[in-house]
Amino acid sequence: MPEEPYEPERAIAGTGMGGAMDLGASEAITLEQHPSAASGGRAPGGPEGTGPAEKPRSLWSDAWRDLRRNPVFLISALVILFLIFISLWPSVIASGSPLKCDLAKAQQGSQPGHPFGFDGQGCDVYTRTVYGARASVTVGVCSTLGVAILGSVLGGLAGYVGGIWDSVLSRGTDIFFAIPVVLGGLVLLSVVTSNTVWPVVGFIVLLGWPQISRIARGSVITAKQNDYVQAARALGASNTRILLRHIAPNAVAPVIVVATIALGTYIALEATLSYLGVGLKPPSVSWGIDISAASPYIRNAPHALLWPAGALAITVLAFIMLGDAVRDALDPKLR
Repeated sequence: MPEEPYEPERAIAGTGMGGAMDLGASEAITLEQHPSAASGGRAPGGPEGTGPAEKPRSLWSDAWRDLRRNPVFLISALVILFLIFISLWPSVIASGSPLKCDLAKAQQGSQPGHPFGFDGQGCDVYTRTVYGARASVTVGVCSTLGVAILGSVLGGLAGYVGGIWDSVLSRGTDIFFAIPVVLGGLVLLSVVTSNTVWPVVGFIVLLGWPQISRIARGSVITAKQNDYVQAARALGASNTRILLRHIAPNAVAPVIVVATIALGTYIALEATLSYLGVGLKPPSVSWGIDISAASPYIRNAPHALLWPAGALAITVLAFIMLGDAVRDALDPKLR
């Protein structure tokens, strides 16, 4: 083949140090077509061998990456997703009715089609255990949302505004902290005749918001002292914009952690109140009601108590484990 014509202007390559070096025609063409070869394989914008510089990850992206690698989070999340599924569609895995009972089968053990046996009234324990998840999950989720919203708003405003508002809220939370939860439930719910979950949800929100309020107040006080908040205020940003765009996103992480852990506690509280007879009442289906009804027959039919109690324990444990995993992922000091 005829040799390619030599072009001097294409055969001179910069050395990167203010000089030049004389190359052959083919080498000069290679450098012209692939500039990265002249820099030792380094791509523009990043260190050697790494390519373009990566965008810094935020706290939430780091937390999600850690959660996906945490087996505790994965296991607890799968359990919670299953509980939510059976709460929404219990008939998928339990075809019978939780209110259908046969006294002739009272306290009998496992039978074909009835793997958990029957309780003292002849009701299918398996069906009632499945349907009981709906009340517990509903109370836990709704109570947590109400507590988180009310506590975050009141605590965030107190921490940001300060002054007399902060003092009044602090003394109000002290008063609510002094009320025993179970005793307060016995007093307040004993006069309620409704069979729905909403009186229990309202009671939990009423006594649960002070804890979230204190967490939110402390987070807002810490966040509003940061430099980016002072810069936004110096640029003329309004208080609403500063609170919603700069402080709230950076102060919400502790609230999420506490609320996630508290969700399991609220489920246990609902079962306790139902066991004592002031929470959910028959004909509602609840694990606390079933545990209370099975207590007198624990010697003759322990299965009627163990299955709903075991479901309650697994549910509470799953939410607490989820909260612990979220706390570890969102707390930079634990990394």
